[in-house]
Amino acid sequence: MTTYFARPVPPSVLKELRSTDDAGRETVPVTDTEGGAPLRCCLRRSEPGERIALVSYAPLRRWAADTGADPGAYDERGPVFVHAEECAGPDEDGLPFANAHRVVRRYSARGHILGGRLADAPEGLGQACAEAFADPEVALVHVRAVEYGCFLYEVRRP
Repeated sequence: MTTYFARPVPPSVLKELRSTDDAGRETVPVTDTEGGAPLRCCLRRSEPGERIALVSYAPLRRWAADTGADPGAYDERGPVFVHAEECAGPDEDGLPFANAHRVVRRYSARGHILGGRLADAPEGLGQACAEAFADPEVALVHVRAVEYGCFLYEVRRP
């Protein structure tokens, strides 16, 4: 079975988001007193005392700008947590945040939704990615939280 890897928000995009987010709002860092926020820059949960920011992020729009795709109405943005300052990025391979049910949403090379699948925790996430990429029309998938629908990370073909 192929191993799939999560792609964090790219460092160049993080630099922009740490100033102004994809909704055009100024980023406001805070000290996380509780910890546990899913950070999309390093794909781990925050620790109490870390400086983080909640920003609006448009992952499909960013991908489309790099590929020339036009997602049209499928372009959406939503809230994501990131470190307020530059961090080292992920320190593990694989698919993080797999401890709960997740939605694996499939996208075509045009940036249009091709479908989605609920993935059971934790073993179902890799299987859902494999099923998605078995379809040659699928260019990438987004892994999202079930409870809020928030974008967690992107997975592309190996």
